[in-house]
Amino acid sequence: MLKDGEKGVIRQKGKDIETYAVAPHIPCGLVTPDQLRKLADTAEKYGVSAMKITSAARIALIGIREDQVDDIWKDLGMNTGHAVGLCVRSIKVCPGTSFCRLGQQDSLKMGMKLDEIYHGMVLPSKMKMGVSGCKVQCAENCIKDISLYGTEEGWTLQVGGNGSAKPRLADTLMEGLSFDGALKMIETVVAYYKANSKRERMGRMIERIGLDTLRADLKIN
Repeated sequence: MLKDGEKGVIRQKGKDIETYAVAPHIPCGLVTPDQLRKLADTAEKYGVSAMKITSAARIALIGIREDQVDDIWKDLGMNTGHAVGLCVRSIKVCPGTSFCRLGQQDSLKMGMKLDEIYHGMVLPSKMKMGVSGCKVQCAENCIKDISLYGTEEGWTLQVGGNGSAKPRLADTLMEGLSFDGALKMIETVVAYYKANSKRERMGRMIERIGLDTLRADLKIN
């Protein structure tokens, strides 16, 4: 029996035998026609139970036997990614200025950079990030541990969102950040979280120490 995350699998509920799902990493949900063909061909070849577009814009193949896992990954030729575990999960991103008329900032460029830096980074607890190109926040910033949304003045950084069984809305930490300034501030927040979390999510840490303490420690007025 494989554990969650081993060989990139996600354990599934099964009636008679243990089954698994795999959800290849698709940075920011940008998928190519070739990748879609491989996913469809592989799903048909191995007779998977279902294909599911996940909330993190991955495409999961569900209902896989353990003896199929290695061959499926070989046929897909895609990165296993980090769908489970105490790490940074896939970055959720809206179309931003690349494709949306409402976009104020380039969320795809920012999201791809964050994915490059943080996806799979091991942390005290799991972390979800989101990037939205405008205040509409289609990347669900309000329930992300760390998120950005764009305005005419730059990026607004939010922290501490959590969509779990005990939900928590994110707090606004800084506004009007440049592209590089936003990246630097996220680096600072992640480092602080690593050093101060007691194996809790970002929002729970903020509730424990207080938002004012976080601001003071990070020297934010």
